[in-house]
Amino acid sequence: MQRYKTKKIFVGDVAVGGDAPISVQSMTFSKTKDIAATLEQINRLYFAGANIVRCAVLDHEDAKALKEIKKQSPLPIVSDIHFNYRLALEVAPFVDAVRINPGNIGGKERIKAVVDACKERKIPIRIGVNWGSLEKQFEEKYGRNVEAMIESGLYNIKLLEDFDFNDIAISLKSSDTVQTVAAYRKLRPLVDYPFHLGVTEAGTKFHATIKSAMALGSLLMEGIGDTMRVSITGELEEEIKVAKAILQDSGRQQSGINIISCPTCGRLQSDLVSVVKMVEEKTAHIKEPLNVSVMGCVVNALGEAKGADVAIAFGKDGGLVIRHGEIVAKMPQDKILDKFLDELNDEIKIRNGK
Repeated sequence: MQRYKTKKIFVGDVAVGGDAPISVQSMTFSKTKDIAATLEQINRLYFAGANIVRCAVLDHEDAKALKEIKKQSPLPIVSDIHFNYRLALEVAPFVDAVRINPGNIGGKERIKAVVDACKERKIPIRIGVNWGSLEKQFEEKYGRNVEAMIESGLYNIKLLEDFDFNDIAISLKSSDTVQTVAAYRKLRPLVDYPFHLGVTEAGTKFHATIKSAMALGSLLMEGIGDTMRVSITGELEEEIKVAKAILQDSGRQQSGINIISCPTCGRLQSDLVSVVKMVEEKTAHIKEPLNVSVMGCVVNALGEAKGADVAIAFGKDGGLVIRHGEIVAKMPQDKILDKFLDELNDEIKIRNGK
């Protein structure tokens, strides 16, 4: 699948846009002035597989603490600034990017000051358009809708371009999935800056997962998107897990195990739920892109197995282990998982030339 060609920028050592892999972001929810708590959350995100982290800067104490956090952070840090341009100036000398809406920080003198500070460090600015905090002129003219978000985005881009600054990323976030998708689609042909995808205020794990899969997955399959965040209330590691699953299932990034398993029904010849859960747990560490199939009866098992790298096909008296469409073992059900894992590990070794 082709991606829209966008300008490449760098957030620390992470490339965003162009031909760079689509990066995954999250945001700490600790008070940034609590250095220990914020670093603990950043490290959790790092080990979960995040590429970039954003931290809120609400006051001088947050800015001061962020300088110390940056020294110990394993991830590039984006400072999240709202309204107070002085905070952007304070953190620009040490962070990896600044998230701000130029139209919300005051006059052109303030915008120029932030641009100059970012230019000096050669760090990007992410314009964060959010339909919950649109500039007054656009909300009064259009209401809170796609047109208002598009106009806000173009307006904020021009504010930076007027000072010869184009190290820009932009997001157009709404809590409404339809509005979010429409806004990104409409703006995409108008600019070449990288897009940060996200559904804002998406809610708890269940709803946020569905909303993000619908909106972000749709956009990714259309070639739109260069970096992304799945926003889940209070769920750091889950944000990264869901984001990576969306990247994989949209075909944008192949990494780790893709498990194909049948729905539960009356034809099952095994405790499929338990087996699939064990397969998930025992393969969670694998980074090699592999398709595996775990099927509970013979109706679709052999057909699915033909397209899998390694598969289990359960039957009445036991089951089969299949590799690239060829049966490699027929055995009792209590032995089959170990054989499946042996074949999977052997497949990885061969791919890695071992």
